[in-house]
Amino acid sequence: MFAETTEAPQWLLSSWIRSCQAAGATANEPELVAVCRDLLDRWGGEERTYHGLKHLIDVLSHVDELAAEATDPDLVRLAAWYHGAVFSAAAKLAYASAAGEDEVASAALARKQLIELGIPEHRVDKVANMVTKLVRHKVVKADTDCAVLVDADLAILKSDPQRYKQYLSAIRAEYAHIPTEDFLRARLRIVSKLLEREHLFSTAASLTWEDAARQNLVGEQARLVKELARVEKEKALTAEQHTEAK
Repeated sequence: MFAETTEAPQWLLSSWIRSCQAAGATANEPELVAVCRDLLDRWGGEERTYHGLKHLIDVLSHVDELAAEATDPDLVRLAAWYHGAVFSAAAKLAYASAAGEDEVASAALARKQLIELGIPEHRVDKVANMVTKLVRHKVVKADTDCAVLVDADLAILKSDPQRYKQYLSAIRAEYAHIPTEDFLRARLRIVSKLLEREHLFSTAASLTWEDAARQNLVGEQARLVKELARVEKEKALTAEQHTEAK
Protein backbone atom coordinates (compact mmCIF):
# COMPACT_ATOMS: atom_id res chain seq x y z
CA MET A 1 0.00 0.00 0.00
CA PHE A 2 1.22 3.49 -0.84
CA ALA A 3 -0.63 4.94 2.17
CA GLU A 4 0.46 8.30 3.49
CA THR A 5 2.69 7.66 6.50
CA THR A 6 5.56 9.98 5.61
CA GLU A 7 7.00 12.21 8.31
CA ALA A 8 7.84 15.75 7.27
CA PRO A 9 11.64 15.93 6.84
CA GLN A 10 13.41 18.93 8.33
CA TRP A 11 14.61 20.12 4.92
CA LEU A 12 11.01 20.87 3.92
CA LEU A 13 10.79 23.72 6.40
CA SER A 14 14.17 25.11 5.36
CA SER A 15 13.21 24.84 1.69
CA TRP A 16 9.92 26.66 2.32
CA ILE A 17 11.66 29.52 4.14
CA ARG A 18 14.31 29.88 1.41
CA SER A 19 11.69 29.96 -1.35
CA CYS A 20 9.55 32.52 0.47
CA GLN A 21 12.53 34.77 1.14
CA ALA A 22 13.76 34.42 -2.45
CA ALA A 23 10.27 35.42 -3.61
CA GLY A 24 10.51 38.61 -1.54
CA ALA A 25 8.74 37.75 1.70
CA THR A 26 9.07 40.39 4.39
CA ALA A 27 7.58 38.29 7.21
CA ASN A 28 9.81 37.15 10.05
CA GLU A 29 10.86 33.54 10.45
CA PRO A 30 8.20 32.57 13.05
CA GLU A 31 5.51 33.84 10.65
CA LEU A 32 7.00 31.84 7.80
CA VAL A 33 7.18 28.74 9.99
CA ALA A 34 3.54 29.12 11.05
CA VAL A 35 2.32 29.11 7.44
CA CYS A 36 4.55 26.15 6.63
CA ARG A 37 3.06 24.22 9.56
CA ASP A 38 -0.42 25.00 8.29
CA LEU A 39 0.47 23.66 4.85
CA LEU A 40 2.06 20.53 6.29
CA ASP A 41 -1.10 19.89 8.32
CA ARG A 42 -3.15 20.21 5.13
CA TRP A 43 -0.92 17.85 3.17
CA GLY A 44 -0.82 15.40 6.07
CA GLY A 45 -4.57 14.73 6.13
CA GLU A 46 -5.49 11.11 6.89
CA GLU A 47 -7.70 10.85 3.79
CA ARG A 48 -4.74 11.56 1.51
CA THR A 49 -3.43 8.11 0.66
CA TYR A 50 -1.79 9.47 -2.49
CA HIS A 51 -2.20 13.26 -2.64
CA GLY A 52 -0.40 13.69 0.64
CA LEU A 53 2.96 14.65 2.07
CA LYS A 54 4.91 12.08 0.05
CA HIS A 55 3.40 13.47 -3.15
CA LEU A 56 4.39 17.01 -2.12
CA ILE A 57 7.95 15.85 -1.46
CA ASP A 58 8.08 14.06 -4.81
CA VAL A 59 6.84 17.12 -6.69
CA LEU A 60 9.32 19.42 -4.94
CA SER A 61 12.14 16.96 -5.68
CA HIS A 62 11.23 16.85 -9.35
CA VAL A 63 10.99 20.66 -9.46
CA ASP A 64 14.57 20.70 -8.18
CA GLU A 65 15.52 18.21 -10.90
CA LEU A 66 14.01 20.47 -13.58
CA ALA A 67 14.92 23.79 -11.95
CA ALA A 68 17.47 24.76 -14.60
CA GLU A 69 14.61 25.14 -17.09
CA ALA A 70 12.56 27.45 -14.86
CA THR A 71 12.86 31.23 -15.06
CA ASP A 72 11.99 31.53 -11.36
CA PRO A 73 12.34 28.13 -9.66
CA ASP A 74 11.44 29.44 -6.21
CA LEU A 75 8.05 30.59 -7.45
CA VAL A 76 7.57 27.13 -8.98
CA ARG A 77 8.46 25.60 -5.61
CA LEU A 78 5.87 27.78 -3.89
CA ALA A 79 3.29 26.74 -6.49
CA ALA A 80 4.17 23.10 -5.75
CA TRP A 81 3.46 23.71 -2.05
CA TYR A 82 0.02 25.05 -2.90
CA HIS A 83 -1.01 22.97 -5.92
CA GLY A 84 -3.00 20.50 -3.81
CA ALA A 85 -3.18 22.33 -0.51
CA VAL A 86 -6.98 22.27 -0.68
CA PHE A 87 -8.16 18.72 -1.27
CA SER A 88 -11.27 16.61 -0.85
CA ALA A 89 -12.02 13.13 -2.11
CA ALA A 90 -15.46 13.20 -0.49
CA ALA A 91 -17.66 14.00 -3.47
CA LYS A 92 -18.72 10.97 -5.48
CA LEU A 93 -17.59 12.52 -8.76
CA ALA A 94 -14.48 14.20 -7.36
CA TYR A 95 -12.07 11.84 -9.08
CA ALA A 96 -13.82 12.03 -12.43
CA SER A 97 -13.68 15.82 -12.42
CA ALA A 98 -10.46 16.93 -10.76
CA ALA A 99 -8.89 14.12 -8.73
CA GLY A 100 -9.91 15.85 -5.50
CA GLU A 101 -7.40 18.66 -5.82
CA ASP A 102 -9.18 22.00 -5.83
CA GLU A 103 -6.81 24.20 -7.82
CA VAL A 104 -9.05 27.28 -7.64
CA ALA A 105 -9.37 27.13 -3.85
CA SER A 106 -5.67 26.25 -3.53
CA ALA A 107 -4.74 29.29 -5.65
CA ALA A 108 -6.96 31.49 -3.45
CA LEU A 109 -5.20 30.13 -0.35
CA ALA A 110 -1.83 30.89 -1.96
CA ARG A 111 -2.88 34.47 -2.68
CA LYS A 112 -4.07 35.01 0.90
CA GLN A 113 -1.12 33.48 2.71
CA LEU A 114 1.68 34.70 0.45
CA ILE A 115 0.37 38.28 0.42
CA GLU A 116 0.24 38.15 4.23
CA LEU A 117 3.88 37.03 4.22
CA GLY A 118 4.79 40.19 2.32
CA ILE A 119 5.59 38.64 -1.04
CA PRO A 120 4.97 41.21 -3.82
CA GLU A 121 1.54 40.85 -5.39
CA HIS A 122 2.80 40.39 -8.95
CA ARG A 123 4.90 37.41 -7.78
CA VAL A 124 1.99 35.97 -5.83
CA ASP A 125 -0.12 36.24 -8.99
CA LYS A 126 2.43 34.10 -10.84
CA VAL A 127 2.26 31.42 -8.15
CA ALA A 128 -1.54 31.41 -8.11
CA ASN A 129 -1.72 31.28 -11.90
CA MET A 130 0.57 28.25 -12.01
CA VAL A 131 -1.64 26.47 -9.48
CA THR A 132 -4.79 27.25 -11.45
CA LYS A 133 -3.27 26.01 -14.72
CA LEU A 134 -2.83 22.55 -13.23
CA VAL A 135 -6.57 21.89 -13.65
CA ARG A 136 -6.00 20.05 -16.94
CA HIS A 137 -2.22 19.55 -16.70
CA LYS A 138 -1.72 21.42 -19.94
CA VAL A 139 0.64 24.33 -20.43
CA VAL A 140 1.58 26.88 -23.03
CA LYS A 141 5.09 25.88 -24.08
CA ALA A 142 6.32 29.43 -23.66
CA ASP A 143 5.41 29.28 -19.95
CA THR A 144 8.48 27.39 -18.79
CA ASP A 145 7.74 27.77 -15.06
CA CYS A 146 4.31 26.22 -15.46
CA ALA A 147 5.80 23.49 -17.66
CA VAL A 148 8.23 22.57 -14.90
CA LEU A 149 5.41 22.38 -12.34
CA VAL A 150 3.18 20.24 -14.56
CA ASP A 151 6.01 17.86 -15.45
CA ALA A 152 6.98 17.54 -11.78
CA ASP A 153 3.37 16.75 -10.86
CA LEU A 154 3.06 14.11 -13.60
CA ALA A 155 6.47 12.55 -12.92
CA ILE A 156 4.83 9.67 -11.01
CA LEU A 157 3.76 8.31 -14.40
CA LYS A 158 7.34 7.34 -15.29
CA SER A 159 7.87 5.31 -12.11
CA ASP A 160 9.18 1.76 -12.15
CA PRO A 161 6.39 -0.85 -12.45
CA GLN A 162 6.27 -1.68 -8.72
CA ARG A 163 5.98 1.93 -7.66
CA TYR A 164 3.41 2.60 -10.37
CA LYS A 165 1.35 -0.27 -8.98
CA GLN A 166 1.59 1.25 -5.49
CA TYR A 167 0.51 4.61 -6.92
CA LEU A 168 -2.59 3.03 -8.48
CA SER A 169 -3.45 1.28 -5.20
CA ALA A 170 -3.14 4.55 -3.32
CA ILE A 171 -5.36 6.39 -5.81
CA ARG A 172 -8.03 3.70 -5.52
CA ALA A 173 -7.86 3.81 -1.71
CA GLU A 174 -8.24 7.58 -1.78
CA TYR A 175 -11.50 7.17 -3.69
CA ALA A 176 -12.69 3.92 -2.11
CA HIS A 177 -16.16 5.45 -1.67
CA ILE A 178 -16.63 5.62 -5.45
CA PRO A 179 -18.30 2.47 -6.87
CA THR A 180 -15.91 0.24 -8.81
CA GLU A 181 -17.54 0.74 -12.21
CA ASP A 182 -17.67 4.53 -11.83
CA PHE A 183 -14.03 4.64 -10.75
CA LEU A 184 -12.89 2.40 -13.62
CA ARG A 185 -14.69 4.56 -16.17
CA ALA A 186 -13.28 7.78 -14.70
CA ARG A 187 -9.76 6.41 -14.56
CA LEU A 188 -10.01 5.05 -18.10
CA ARG A 189 -11.04 8.50 -19.37
CA ILE A 190 -8.06 10.09 -17.63
CA VAL A 191 -5.57 7.52 -18.93
CA SER A 192 -6.96 7.62 -22.47
CA LYS A 193 -6.80 11.42 -22.60
CA LEU A 194 -3.20 11.34 -21.45
CA LEU A 195 -2.29 8.80 -24.12
CA GLU A 196 -3.93 10.97 -26.80
CA ARG A 197 -1.37 13.70 -26.18
CA GLU A 198 1.56 14.02 -28.54
CA HIS A 199 3.82 14.51 -25.53
CA LEU A 200 3.15 13.81 -21.85
CA PHE A 201 5.94 16.14 -20.70
CA SER A 202 6.97 19.59 -21.90
CA THR A 203 10.45 20.31 -20.58
CA ALA A 204 13.62 19.16 -22.34
CA ALA A 205 14.97 17.49 -19.20
CA SER A 206 11.88 15.31 -18.89
CA LEU A 207 12.01 13.89 -22.42
CA THR A 208 13.67 10.73 -21.10
CA TRP A 209 10.58 10.11 -18.95
CA GLU A 210 8.24 9.76 -21.92
CA ASP A 211 8.74 6.11 -22.86
CA ALA A 212 8.42 4.73 -19.33
CA ALA A 213 5.32 6.85 -18.67
CA ARG A 214 3.62 5.69 -21.86
CA GLN A 215 4.42 2.06 -21.11
CA ASN A 216 2.82 2.41 -17.69
CA LEU A 217 -0.26 4.13 -19.11
CA VAL A 218 -0.71 1.67 -21.98
CA GLY A 219 -0.48 -1.24 -19.55
CA GLU A 220 -2.93 0.40 -17.19
CA GLN A 221 -5.34 1.18 -20.03
CA ALA A 222 -5.38 -2.48 -21.07
CA ARG A 223 -6.03 -3.59 -17.49
CA LEU A 224 -8.82 -1.04 -17.06
CA VAL A 225 -10.56 -2.18 -20.25
CA LYS A 226 -10.33 -5.81 -19.12
CA GLU A 227 -11.55 -5.04 -15.61
CA LEU A 228 -14.41 -2.89 -16.86
CA ALA A 229 -15.52 -5.68 -19.21
CA ARG A 230 -15.50 -8.10 -16.27
CA VAL A 231 -17.56 -5.73 -14.10
CA GLU A 232 -20.07 -5.13 -16.91
CA LYS A 233 -20.40 -8.88 -17.50
CA GLU A 234 -21.05 -9.51 -13.82
CA LYS A 235 -23.56 -6.67 -13.75
CA ALA A 236 -25.43 -8.08 -16.76
CA LEU A 237 -25.43 -11.57 -15.24
CA THR A 238 -26.82 -10.25 -11.95
CA ALA A 239 -29.55 -8.35 -13.79
CA GLU A 240 -30.45 -11.48 -15.77
CA GLN A 241 -30.64 -13.60 -12.63
CA HIS A 242 -32.81 -10.97 -10.96
CA THR A 243 -35.18 -10.98 -13.92
CA GLU A 244 -35.43 -14.77 -13.92
CA ALA A 245 -36.17 -14.80 -10.20
CA LYS A 246 -39.26 -12.64 -10.63
